[in-house]
Amino acid sequence: MGKPKVVLGVSGGIAAYKSCELLRLLTESGHDVRVVPTAASLNFVGEATWAALSGNPASTEVWETVHEVPHVRIGQSADLVVVAPATADMLAKAAHGLADDLLTNTLLTARCPVVFAPAMHTEMWEHPATQENVATLRRRGALVIEPAVGRLTGKDTGKGRLPDPAEIYEVCRRVLARGVDEPDLVGRHVVISAGGTREPLDPVRFLGNRSSGKQGYALARTAVARGARVTLVAANTALADPAGADVVRVGTAVQLREAVLEAAADADVVVMAAAVADFRPAEYAGGKIKKKDGQDPAPVALVRNPDVLAEISADRARDGQVVVGFAAETDDVLANGRAKLLRKGCDLLVVNEVGEARTFGSEENEAVILASEGLEIQVPYGPKEALAEAIWDQVAVRLQPRRA
Repeated sequence: MGKPKVVLGVSGGIAAYKSCELLRLLTESGHDVRVVPTAASLNFVGEATWAALSGNPASTEVWETVHEVPHVRIGQSADLVVVAPATADMLAKAAHGLADDLLTNTLLTARCPVVFAPAMHTEMWEHPATQENVATLRRRGALVIEPAVGRLTGKDTGKGRLPDPAEIYEVCRRVLARGVDEPDLVGRHVVISAGGTREPLDPVRFLGNRSSGKQGYALARTAVARGARVTLVAANTALADPAGADVVRVGTAVQLREAVLEAAADADVVVMAAAVADFRPAEYAGGKIKKKDGQDPAPVALVRNPDVLAEISADRARDGQVVVGFAAETDDVLANGRAKLLRKGCDLLVVNEVGEARTFGSEENEAVILASEGLEIQVPYGPKEALAEAIWDQVAVRLQPRRA
């Protein structure tokens, strides 16, 4: 079996230079990459650069090497087409089936998964014409990932920034690994909580846990690759924002509850993967608590935090909303998990054993997915991405048909 064939389309935006890094990641991981730039993009990165980095010719015209019929052959032979950056102009051409250069011809002949990574100013991204074009492409099965929020050209800041190339690569890798032409979560809004909440004791101390957020982020990345609109509520993580996810940062359990409830109002799925503190200090000391010679510290009184998973399960924001919880257990794992599933009232509960050197902070995980109807799915030890895919497989079969 040969190398997977990837077409990297590059349209004419300032972010074109970032696609050099995406190209490097694709080629170094064993993909055969053909770069198809637009004429406008060559104002930012030259044809010679693309050819040197990919090891393949790079052309903008359908009239070069005509005997090979490149405008047909490139798309037909591709395993994946990714356009990064995808400008507003490119999205409009793709949505309306225009074919005035080699890239737009390639998009029309491709019968493989197509990923667009938009990059443009906020006003252009939010314009109704662009949003309608994006909706059209998604409806046809293309994966259009949401742009990032950050610094744009000049002093502007907002939504429209090209996601980090490493995160775009992760989307491409996951799409290729699934080998499915049409993503199964297109048109779905999913809300995922990740990380661990911290409950302040004083300005420098807090009660927290060992959660790194890696499982929640794996869920976000796999959901993006399956076509979902993702809101990621991240509690105290140090991980790069997943491409295509809207990230809301929180610190405490109360803040996480507010963010999740707001995002869940129109969500098809809510996945509570964060390690939410059960308790918080009853009182917050405005200054650092001092150590006093000869005196034991005063006891720390605790109060309960809101049970976000039980609240969302009991009062769902919309009919058919699927709710997934996590249970991190140290003993009697399955027995405690089954009891928690009944108590919380969610549709699926992912139960795993945790400890100081187990699961938390690791790149791997193993779990049992418990379903409210009694089904139990064993997910063997492996990458957290594999568990994420297994969770979305179970979610997908429980989603109601999309409304027209």
